[in-house]
Amino acid sequence: MKKTLVAALVVSSVSLANAADVELDSKEQKLGYSIGTMFGSRMANDFEGMDLEAFKAGFDDSFNDVEPQMSIEDVQATVQAFQQEQMAKAQREQAKMAEEAQSKSQAWLDEKAEQDGVMTTDSGLMYKVIEQGDGAKPAETDTVKVNYEGKLIDGTVFDSSYERGEPISFPLNQVIPGWTEGVQLMPVGSKYEFYIPSDLAYGPGGTGPIPPHSALEFTVELLDIESAE
Repeated sequence: MKKTLVAALVVSSVSLANAADVELDSKEQKLGYSIGTMFGSRMANDFEGMDLEAFKAGFDDSFNDVEPQMSIEDVQATVQAFQQEQMAKAQREQAKMAEEAQSKSQAWLDEKAEQDGVMTTDSGLMYKVIEQGDGAKPAETDTVKVNYEGKLIDGTVFDSSYERGEPISFPLNQVIPGWTEGVQLMPVGSKYEFYIPSDLAYGPGGTGPIPPHSALEFTVELLDIESAE
């Protein structure tokens, strides 16, 4: 029971620091050192500030079946308190990162809104006409065929049909809201730029290469409208 608890604590956590040189001649010595190195780096990352000497004492007592200096209840309560502190710290850091991302995205959108030719819809979607076609406009239930390129606000291209060398078709009501709304503004043959707020894109969760709370820029060419399914 005691050995099982110690193993669980080690696996869930952090780092052993460098120890004194030891002999590594036997397979048992090599095994011990190997297990130590496997757990050491993980424990260092997960339990920053942990007292290494106290860790060694707890490990030795449990491994050697010596009466522990803390009760199982106290051990569990201590670990639980540490985990709660780490969770609270992570939440604070995530909230700070979210606030910074939202601020940067809004500043970028505000800058785009001041540019010539940029229009803003009631939802907050912004767009600019690069080329205006003279074909029909799609409905939300239509499947459209487009070429496109998507960028983060720092200019990083995260997706591009141009790079793949072929356009893509998709139902217009099965993409992000900014696309569903924006492409319906386009006559076939048009090329628009869209500046999409996070809440009309991937929101606080982000996806793949797109961080949470990211405003996005898309260049979209509407090539054709296919029959609605």
